[in-house]
Amino acid sequence: MKVKELAGAPSLAKLYAKALQPRGEGEILPDTEYVRPEIRIDPAHLAAYNRICGFRLGDELPPTYPHMSAFPLQMALMTEPEFPFPLLGMVHVANRITQHRPIGLGETCALRVRAENLRPHEKGTQFDMLSELSTKDGPVWTEVSTYLRRGEGAGPAARGGQPTAPAPTAIWRLPADIGRRYAEVSGDRNPIHLHPLTARLFGFSSAIAHGMWTKARALAAFEGRLGDSFTVDVRFKRPVPLPSTVAFTSWRTGDGWAFELWRARKPVPHLEGVIAAAKPPLRPGR
Repeated sequence: MKVKELAGAPSLAKLYAKALQPRGEGEILPDTEYVRPEIRIDPAHLAAYNRICGFRLGDELPPTYPHMSAFPLQMALMTEPEFPFPLLGMVHVANRITQHRPIGLGETCALRVRAENLRPHEKGTQFDMLSELSTKDGPVWTEVSTYLRRGEGAGPAARGGQPTAPAPTAIWRLPADIGRRYAEVSGDRNPIHLHPLTARLFGFSSAIAHGMWTKARALAAFEGRLGDSFTVDVRFKRPVPLPSTVAFTSWRTGDGWAFELWRARKPVPHLEGVIAAAKPPLRPGR
């Protein structure tokens, strides 16, 4: 595997400009891993992230916060000439995060990002972006982000009956500018999140919320109840239009929690997720 070591975070503005350039498509993921050997957290940035996502201010990172460091490396890899798909138009369909232990604000960690597991999907082709944050003692946080490249699928889409929305635990009113406000913190200025006019260029009738904002906002509802080590696995069902009113519901499972996000006035599912105890990470050489 080819390793590319970076001293700092790539510029997302430059990467989005690079993503606009015409390119062909391929069939093989690059055998490349991006590495940042030293990640340090800016307290002001962490505070801004906590406020926009609904977390309390504190000295430990929310489980979704390391995605802020991983996403620029994912973007850098997905805009490489040898990457098989153009970045714009890809859909983030699932995200699984494992926190092996809390990460303190003052800790220094190394970050690694690579792509793997290219496979067919009923609506095209999907693959995983794997991110790992570690200290000298081993991994402390891992993420699997699954992306879909729409196209000719592997078979007919599964058909189900009319979904029934569960009774809500809470109702959230999302303002029209939440996409722009999250973009300011995350750097993810994908045009589908910023304004109805730019979203329409990609087939959306309005701007839509970032999937990772909706996941973070859902996890903020569990703050103080999850313990030190857990896995949060989410499926992004349908985009959340902005502005909108959504219904959040959660319930206990055998060893954790399950939760869903729905449109408040229609049986339209936006997100479903589960939280469970994490398995211990494998040590190098095991």
